[in-house]
Amino acid sequence: MGRPAGWLKELTGRSAMISPGAPTTRRSVERQFWKEITKGLSTEDAAGAVGVSPAVGARWFRQGGGMSTIELTEPGGRYLSFSAREEITILKAQNIGVRQIARRLGRDPATISRELRRNAATRGGKLEYRASVAQWKAELMARRPKTAKLVINPRLRDYVQDRLSGEVRRPDGTIVAGPSVPAWKGRAKPHRADRRWATAWSPEQIANRLKIDFPEDESMRISHEAIYQSLFIEGRGGLKRELVACLRTGRSLRVPRARSRNKPQGHVTEDVVISERPAEAADRAVPGHWEGDLIIGTHRSAIGTVIERRSRATMLVHLPRLEGYGQTPRVKNGPALAGYGAMAMNAALAASMTTLPEQLRRTLTWDRGKELSGHAQFTLETGTKVFFADPHSPWQRPTNENTNGLLRQYFPKGTDLSRWSADDLEAVALAVNNRPRKVLDWKTPAEVFTEQLQLHELGGVATTD
Repeated sequence: MGRPAGWLKELTGRSAMISPGAPTTRRSVERQFWKEITKGLSTEDAAGAVGVSPAVGARWFRQGGGMSTIELTEPGGRYLSFSAREEITILKAQNIGVRQIARRLGRDPATISRELRRNAATRGGKLEYRASVAQWKAELMARRPKTAKLVINPRLRDYVQDRLSGEVRRPDGTIVAGPSVPAWKGRAKPHRADRRWATAWSPEQIANRLKIDFPEDESMRISHEAIYQSLFIEGRGGLKRELVACLRTGRSLRVPRARSRNKPQGHVTEDVVISERPAEAADRAVPGHWEGDLIIGTHRSAIGTVIERRSRATMLVHLPRLEGYGQTPRVKNGPALAGYGAMAMNAALAASMTTLPEQLRRTLTWDRGKELSGHAQFTLETGTKVFFADPHSPWQRPTNENTNGLLRQYFPKGTDLSRWSADDLEAVALAVNNRPRKVLDWKTPAEVFTEQLQLHELGGVATTD
């Protein structure tokens, strides 16, 4: 015979709660996870920092659309914290009365009595207070789900959806189909592939245009943030998530600002920025300081260029395709087979630099490209300290930039650079190094660099004359 109807409400003073499963991780842990994300950490690193599995961190990030859906400030002292509930559990197990527990916690006895009754575990048909279950129940009841405005206002939803994903038309109203695209798979826009043609207004444009199109109708108002949340947050409703493909970025998740700033230059630390480069490299008084970069061609082809600051001597680094390139479709986060991934770049650059005497390969200044993200290993192998220029500051590598302009005579933009062999690059470097240069008093880079080599062999020091 089962329990009588309403037995749980009589026991706890609260109607039966539909259990969503096992108690989830405490909200305070999730709050700390999002704080780590705002610092620029990856999902995996943020999960590790708060003591949850990478899968849990990835789920939180995905469900929130890449942005926190909870308030990051800690709740005020009005509410019982998890530590307070742990204290209640311990005192209750010691058979200490409600009033004495209340005095120890500085709370009203009614608060403690209500807590012991309403948030206790009831699986055995009797009240059994446990801090983890009590915290879970409190957080579950504290949620205040609010129906999205686009769900309850079909007219507003149709307006937003039409401006976001409506069809492109000619002046006479004829629909232009645009390219044929595959179905949305829950990921970001396709890489270097056709995207669906749509009216593609931004959420901000839609939100502000509503005030012009419906100046007297206050029901036709929505913020751009509410539109973004309807697109990115799972279960928010109102708009289908595949409509993110109609946004300009085409992202399936939002990118936290700190992460978007840190990610492209994560390999650049404070000790390798150009301001830490020795002063002798800046005034060109001592040979052995180099500048480097890539010149890029079509079909993901590239050539490495390395120029010595004092003599303007040029070395061209051959970056051949790796085995398997072009034979199988590209894999996201797969190996870099184009020839200038971090490992391939390190190997090719080290092979070129180690042909020089140690005193003539002191430093190398590079731009912030990811191809030299393995610079620490490169420094260990060659003894050449790597420094990175500031973002968007090509003038900090003037010798390299000017030489790249000369090299474009041989390797024009829009051409495939992978067709040239190492011998071809050596011939071009020889031609450039044997041109007289005004900055060298009409000597050639080859002549000045040879003088530096001879001084090194004799144990001398190059002068600025």
